[in-house]
Amino acid sequence: MIDRATKLRLRRKIRRSRRHVEDIGVQAEEHLERHLIRRLGRLYRVRRFVAGWLLLFVLMIGVVIAQVRALSPYYQQTVPTVGGSYTEGVLGAFTNANPLYATGGFDGAVSQLVFSGLLKYDQNNQLTGDLAESWELDESEQSYTVVLKDNLKWQDGEDVTAEDVEFTYQLIQNPDTRSPLFASWQHVELEIQDERTVTFTLPNVLSSFPHSMTNGIVPKHILATVEPSQMRGHAFNTVNPIGSGPFKFDIIEVSGRTPEEREERIRLVPHEQYHDGMPKLQTLTLRAFRSEERLLNSFEEREINAMVGLRTVPDTLAEKIDATEHSIPFTGQIATFFNNNHKYLKNRQVRQALVRAVDTNALIQGLGYPVIGADSPFLREHFAYDPSVTQLNHDKARANKLLSEAGWKRGDDGIRVKDGERLSFRLHAQNSSEFTYVTQTLQTEWRDIGVEVEVHQPSDNEFQSLMALHNYDALLYGISIGVDPDVFAYWHSSQADPRSDTRLNLSEYSSEVADVALEGGRTRIDETLRNAKYEPFLEAWRRDAPALMLYQPRFLYVVRGNLHNFDQKIVNTTSDRYSNVHNWMTRTTKVNK
Repeated sequence: MIDRATKLRLRRKIRRSRRHVEDIGVQAEEHLERHLIRRLGRLYRVRRFVAGWLLLFVLMIGVVIAQVRALSPYYQQTVPTVGGSYTEGVLGAFTNANPLYATGGFDGAVSQLVFSGLLKYDQNNQLTGDLAESWELDESEQSYTVVLKDNLKWQDGEDVTAEDVEFTYQLIQNPDTRSPLFASWQHVELEIQDERTVTFTLPNVLSSFPHSMTNGIVPKHILATVEPSQMRGHAFNTVNPIGSGPFKFDIIEVSGRTPEEREERIRLVPHEQYHDGMPKLQTLTLRAFRSEERLLNSFEEREINAMVGLRTVPDTLAEKIDATEHSIPFTGQIATFFNNNHKYLKNRQVRQALVRAVDTNALIQGLGYPVIGADSPFLREHFAYDPSVTQLNHDKARANKLLSEAGWKRGDDGIRVKDGERLSFRLHAQNSSEFTYVTQTLQTEWRDIGVEVEVHQPSDNEFQSLMALHNYDALLYGISIGVDPDVFAYWHSSQADPRSDTRLNLSEYSSEVADVALEGGRTRIDETLRNAKYEPFLEAWRRDAPALMLYQPRFLYVVRGNLHNFDQKIVNTTSDRYSNVHNWMTRTTKVNK
C-alpha cells in the first residue's frame, strides 16, 4: 500500500514534467515564429535567387537521368525473358485435336502444340528427331529402326514408350479408325524391340518414308480401351487431349449465338516435362474465327498478337497498325492442271501453246507480295530439280504457231476455230481474291493467242466436289509436295484412276516413260541415282506440258510486337511454324553486358 508522502512526491514529479513539456512547446513556437514565419516575407526579395537554385537542381536531375539513358546501351542490353502470354487468331474452326484426324489449320495447330511425333521439321524444314533419338535404315533399305529419347513423359506424367508408337500406327492401319493417314501406312509392319526401340518394315523401298513419321503419337494407357470405330468421336479429341508436346490443354471456351459468330478459344500452358525443355511462354492461346472481318477487328483492338489464315492484309489495316508480315514459302505449287482427256486439251500442241502463252514472271509481280516462281514438277529447293529441264518458256509467237499447226485458225472475233468449233474450255478455281487475279490474267493471256476461257469460281463445297470427280476442263489449284521430291501421287497414271486412294493426278496425265521414271525415283535411296531415274520423267513432262506451273504459295503470318526466336525459312503446313515454339518469347528485360 502506497503511503501519503509517496503519493505527494509522485504528484509533484508529474506537475514538474507537465510544466517542462509546456515550456518546450512555448520555446518551439517562439523559434518557429522567429526563424520561419517572420522570414517568409523576405523570400519575395530573394525569389530570383531561390528560383535559380531550384531550376539548377531540377536541371541537374534531368541531365543525370538523360545521361543514364544515353549511356545504358554501353553497359546494358535488352534481352528476351521467360514469361508472358501470346494469343493467335486463326481462321477456321476447332473440331479435333487428335493427330490421327487433325487436318484443318486450327485443328492442326492445336495438335502440333499438344502432341509430338517421332520426327519433326526444324526451322530450315529439315527432318530432325522429336521423340526419336535416332532412326537408321538397314542394308535391305526396307527396314527402319527408331530409338526413342530417354525419359519421355506424357502430360499426365506417364512414360512414353515404344508401345505407344506401336499402338498409334496400329490404330492408323485399322480401317475402323477412319484416319486420313490410313493410305500412307498400309502394309507397313511394326515390331517392338524394347521399351525404347521399334522397327518399321516396308513392303518395298520407299525413299520418302521418313517424312511419314512426323504425325503425332497418342497415349496407349488412355485410349487402349476405346473401340477404333468410336475413336473419331471420343471426348479425348476435344475435351482433354493428353500428348507429349510442348503445351498442354488448360481451358477451352466456346462463344457465339450463331454459326457465324461462333468462336472457340483454347488456352494452353507449358508441359513442364517436355523433352526439349519447358516452354518459355506462360500461356499460349488459340482463337478460332469464322470470318476475316472478325479476325481483323480483334487484331486491330489488340485482343490477339498474331493472325493466321489471311492471304493479304488490307491496306487500311496496315496503315493503322505497326505489324510484321512474315511471308513464308510453302513446299507446294500453285498450278493450272489441264485435263488431258478434254476434247481440245488432249492435244499436246494445244497444251504447249497454253504454257508458252503465259508470262509467269509478270503474273507473279502482279500478286503484290513476294513468292518463289515454279517451272517444274519439282520445287527449286529439291535436289531433283534440274534448271536445264523446265517447262516451256514464254513465247507467244511460238504459241500462235503451235495452234496454227494444230489446225486452229483465228475467226473474225479473234477466237480460233477448227471444224466449226471454237477453241474454248472452262477454268475452275477456288473463290479468293488471289485466284480471281490469277484466273483473269490467264484468261487475258490465252485470249491473246485466240483461246476462249470461261472462268468459274464456285463455293468451297462445289469446288471440292468437282475436284474429287475431276469434273473440270482445267483447274487452278495448290498442291502440297513436301521436302522430298516424290511426286508420284501427282503425275503417275495410276493416280488418275477413280479407284485410287487419293486420285491426285489432277491432269489425268498418262505417260509410260514418266511412270517408269517415277517408280524408279521413289524406290532408290541414293540421291545421285534418284536424279538419274527422274531425268526421263522431266523430259517427258516438259514435252507433254500436262500443266502450267506458276509459283509456290506463301504462308502469311502477321505478328504485332516482338516474337523472339521465330525465324521460319519454309514450311510444309501452317502448323510447322511451331518448329521451335518452346523457345518463343515475348517479354524483354535489360541486363548488364
